[in-house]
Amino acid sequence: MWSNFFVQQDDDGRIGVAAAGPGGGLGGMKGGRATRRVPKMSDSQEGKIKLAFFVAIIGVTLTVLGMGTEFWAVLAQPKHFGGNHTCQMAHYGLWKGCIRTLLVADIDPERMSCGPAELPGESNCTYFKFFTSGENAVIFKKTTNKNLNLAAAILALLSLTMMVTGSICIGMSLSKGVPFFLKPAAFCFILSGVLVLFSILIFHQSVLALLSSDHSIPLHHELSWSVACVGSAGAALIFGGILFIILSLPFSPWQKCLPHKNSAT
Repeated sequence: MWSNFFVQQDDDGRIGVAAAGPGGGLGGMKGGRATRRVPKMSDSQEGKIKLAFFVAIIGVTLTVLGMGTEFWAVLAQPKHFGGNHTCQMAHYGLWKGCIRTLLVADIDPERMSCGPAELPGESNCTYFKFFTSGENAVIFKKTTNKNLNLAAAILALLSLTMMVTGSICIGMSLSKGVPFFLKPAAFCFILSGVLVLFSILIFHQSVLALLSSDHSIPLHHELSWSVACVGSAGAALIFGGILFIILSLPFSPWQKCLPHKNSAT
């Protein structure tokens, strides 16, 4: 007859395994107990995980900042294109675009194009209709490619989803005191960083497609500070994910610095 086993856990984290006797009693517990200690994170390891998580949170913050602003691309007409005292420029992001009318007198005399966008002037901002009616936007007689714009926006949203999932994994790892969730968190953060960078690449292709749709109005174009935020976010997320992978290794460099304690007998 197979023996019955009972698993008990003490208050100090040890697990005891006891075999019951033939009569179904607990006589086997009197003979002895095999104990093993559940692996817990040390204070030093927990501090390093929090530091790596801080790096990832910086990436999350920069991503949200970049995604929520409309300074991904700046399109500027020559400042004397209209032949009057005003000129126009446009700046847009994933969700919204703005047309600004500036006074030529406020522009730097050495600058050939209209801008920068920080100058005072009239602004007209509208949300894109890619996500509602599916219409393309027209900016200075140039038509956007909604497929590319949608792809860039979807990748950015997917990256946010992976960031949230990675943050949940780190929260569970710290609350439970076990490093099991570090590898899933590392995968989520690295994947989110890669998705953010791909979103920038696709958005740049959408800008080129917009410029090639019409050549009647010459435009100066550049990627603005929102793209810089998102690009820095992608690098921070990937770096944070790599740190989590290092911390999850069984013989990672941080273990060499930890004091060795003899287990209780």
